[in-house]
Amino acid sequence: MDSTATARHVLRCKPQTLDCRTTTRILGVLNVTPDSFSDGGNYMAVEDAVAHALAMRDAGADVIDIGGESTRPSGREYGSGAAKVARQEEIGRVVPVVERLREEDPALLLSVDTYKPEVAAAALEAGAHIINDITGLRIHPETAQVAAEHGAPLIVMHSLGRPGAMPHGQTYDDLMQAVCDGLKQAVERAESAGVEDIVVDPGFGFAKSHADNLRLINALDVLHDLERPILIGVSRKSSIGAALGTPDAPAPVGERLYGSIAATVLAVQQGARLVRTHDVAATAEALRVADAVRDPDRLSLD
Repeated sequence: MDSTATARHVLRCKPQTLDCRTTTRILGVLNVTPDSFSDGGNYMAVEDAVAHALAMRDAGADVIDIGGESTRPSGREYGSGAAKVARQEEIGRVVPVVERLREEDPALLLSVDTYKPEVAAAALEAGAHIINDITGLRIHPETAQVAAEHGAPLIVMHSLGRPGAMPHGQTYDDLMQAVCDGLKQAVERAESAGVEDIVVDPGFGFAKSHADNLRLINALDVLHDLERPILIGVSRKSSIGAALGTPDAPAPVGERLYGSIAATVLAVQQGARLVRTHDVAATAEALRVADAVRDPDRLSLD
């Protein structure tokens, strides 16, 4: 990794930085939605959301990733996709949580999972640090302008279609070429808007078959050519359930922890430097060991 690529692995989250060069960073998932596939409805009250966020911080989360609109895909396991949420409703779910968390812990880094520029602007103005766009700026490229105006890092993900209606079983002639091309376009959109700190996410679980999601983990190192930190989010997803059971009888969502950790560690071995998870404590322990294996010199052993 050259010096430019290395510098890009230090995200400037004003007024702090998030160094992803040697330590794998954890984004704790906080869904303030009624219909997310794993924990929908659990944290709709601001007090519950804040308490869960602080518990994830204490368990090892570096960033809390707050989502006010479910991106649950349509398909056999989840039925119809997640319902659309009006911009003002999404703002009403996310901003009070951002504001309270800034009051409770001003040093805690906050990411907001949205592709809508109005929501991104409201969240950043309320004190969020990072925007996480699962559409890779395909639907609202102006979200990049919002991030640039606030000097905020931007996560761009490979996906197809619209949230809640992404083609779950999409097939590709060349999976990794399609993912690389899509992410390269997203990075170019972000750069052209003036965003300096960009993270790429290959979109595990979005517009890909179960088999292709697993192939994605195996070939993640291909994304190093983009010279941007790589984020992976496999936590509790249906492809993990299919691998633990079968596509027709996947392991239940609540029984996917160990499978999620296995896929996460393999992704880190292939170069992921940020991971998004519901299960922070267990993931943090696994990643401490994975990072130590990658860099044994970090341990002072007798």
